[in-house]
Amino acid sequence: MTVTDDLRKRTIRAGMTKMTAQAANFLIRLGSMMVLARLLDPKDYGLIAMVTTVTAVLGLFRDFGLSSASVQRATITREQTSTLFWINVLLGGILTIVALALAPAVSAFYHEPRLLWIMNVLAIGFLFNGAGVQHSAMLQREMRFTTLVSIDLFSLVVGIAIAIGMAMAGYEYWALVASAVSGPVTSTLALWLATEWVPSSPQRGIGIRAMMRFGGAVTLNGLIWTVATGFDKILLGRYWGPDAIGIYYNASQLNRIPIDNLNSALGDVAFSALSRVQHDPERFKRYFLKGYTLIVALTLPITIVCGVFADDVIAILLGSKWTGAADIFRILAPTILAFAIANPLGWLLNALGLVERGLKIAVVFAPLLIAGYVVGLPYGPTGVALAYSTVMTLGLVPLVLWAVHGTIIDVGDIVRTLIRPLISSMVAVGVAMAIHALCGSGLSLLPRFILEVFAFGATYLVMLLFVAGQKSFYLEILRGARDD
Repeated sequence: MTVTDDLRKRTIRAGMTKMTAQAANFLIRLGSMMVLARLLDPKDYGLIAMVTTVTAVLGLFRDFGLSSASVQRATITREQTSTLFWINVLLGGILTIVALALAPAVSAFYHEPRLLWIMNVLAIGFLFNGAGVQHSAMLQREMRFTTLVSIDLFSLVVGIAIAIGMAMAGYEYWALVASAVSGPVTSTLALWLATEWVPSSPQRGIGIRAMMRFGGAVTLNGLIWTVATGFDKILLGRYWGPDAIGIYYNASQLNRIPIDNLNSALGDVAFSALSRVQHDPERFKRYFLKGYTLIVALTLPITIVCGVFADDVIAILLGSKWTGAADIFRILAPTILAFAIANPLGWLLNALGLVERGLKIAVVFAPLLIAGYVVGLPYGPTGVALAYSTVMTLGLVPLVLWAVHGTIIDVGDIVRTLIRPLISSMVAVGVAMAIHALCGSGLSLLPRFILEVFAFGATYLVMLLFVAGQKSFYLEILRGARDD
């Protein structure tokens, strides 16, 4: 077997492993939301959202982009990895101290004294996060994605079990806090055991500076996007209170779960594979477009289901306390597709080492998002959601044009990737709506929703595989996953 065939098959198998694991992750997270949304109130989620918006920004610095720098490098020595480990541990300790110092200010900003201790407890997570970054990057470089996804799922289940147990015992928002802290602790301990790697002492003069520059650009890019996509929650928490932000937070989380899972499933694998073939343009383009085709084909139907059946989705998943989230959920649905189109362009730019271009894109688009939030803020969560969705949707065309400029990928490639799943989705939603009109009044909520989604999914698959001619593409992926 050639090196090319081996990398292709390893990439396909890794992608299938991640996809399967993320499907399980998706179902577990949805199931936990269904349970916790009925045990907790919107204000409980709102209190956590006020703090996690701040800790998410700090969390970007625990890594400092050094995991991406490790994976992107064609070769990396054990000495370099060890030095990066100690840098990440140092950053984790600094971030813990910063979070503790910021806690009183965050509490005062929101006029909410309960946030002081919430942030103090969440600060502990930074220590453990930093200590697991390079162990995770090591597994990613070796494309040991089965191990990685097993650790992710185990950590997720532990955190959810803790949250549900504490919520049932009446600990309210502390159930969510405990779940958030248990994740980093469980994950890092499992990563240490899986790699069986003990770092050596840090060293100087071993080529770390270039990796720090790359990681710094990735971190700054992530920082800008995190602030831009989290500022809506900061404004809502400050001016509309915990109940409003709780409703908005869970609606936006439901929208983010599909794309977060898909990007996690395909993003790490694609970035690892693309980094290995960055100097082979033909293979690079082929690998990128296959990953892009897959993520768009999976995301488009989810976007349409979330938009068309928003009321049913919220009623089934969150329950009667969350009816106010349905309009927000529907308005935010286009952002699922927007991120599905935009996120893979990050794989493209990072794998090619074009992190500065990604940074410039973030610098331009972030102020537009924030300005939109300010315009929508007087109209509450619905107004902010509409502003967010509008800016993300209208900004897609210039973002794509800028990202692919001068690369081996062109706009035509992106358009051709979108056309077939888009047409298939339109036909499928027409069938689903016809069934709704014919059978909707005679069925209760859950059976009706299952029937409509089944009809939508079956029609979409038939259209995509047979009418749009994508059958051979997916058969190739399945064969590659089975081949030894």
